[in-house]
Amino acid sequence: MKFSVLSLCYLTFLVSINVNAQEIAILKYNGGGDWYANPTALPNLIRFCNSHIDTRLDEKPATVEVGSSRIFQYPFLHMTGHGNVIFSDTEAANLRDYLFSGGFLHIDDNYGMAPYLKQALKKVFPNTELEEVGSDHPIFNKKYGFPKGLPKVHEHDGLRPQALGIFHDGRLVLLFTVESDLGDGWEDPSVHKDPEEIRIKALQMGANIIAYVFEN
Repeated sequence: MKFSVLSLCYLTFLVSINVNAQEIAILKYNGGGDWYANPTALPNLIRFCNSHIDTRLDEKPATVEVGSSRIFQYPFLHMTGHGNVIFSDTEAANLRDYLFSGGFLHIDDNYGMAPYLKQALKKVFPNTELEEVGSDHPIFNKKYGFPKGLPKVHEHDGLRPQALGIFHDGRLVLLFTVESDLGDGWEDPSVHKDPEEIRIKALQMGANIIAYVFEN
């Protein structure tokens, strides 16, 4: 029964990629962290991608819960926040099945999320550790070149930005961006008042992530 349900969900996932309006979603999680942070970020990234890399993404991203079977409808999930993250056993299994069935999760640390997220991911991947994604990975050169890896949007602790990932069968299925704050760079200019050059770099990196998901 489990196999047939997953197969049906995966078929739905594949069909969703080929419809006229492709959809991506924000991942809602438990634990108290503000999963709803950066409300203008993903809509702005969608508009940038539709204008610059010829995607046809629905301009309004959906919101989906970790434990819902609806996550299989979306090839790309985005997760962000500042605080605690908790996955139940059921949620962890659902997310793992989604990622191993062809889905992709981008997690952007909005500052303070990292220690909680890393603990939560141990439930999802009990035998796999996050590893640094090198600047030679295709995600850094899909549409725009980032020979040094992630751009730096906000300083926070003054540490270098890191792209951490989980791979399955050679495919990057989860990308965790830390000390970069891409989502802040995607937001409306009036929110953080970042220089336009920084915002464009953040949007270009986001476009690379989207391109990687839809082309792999």
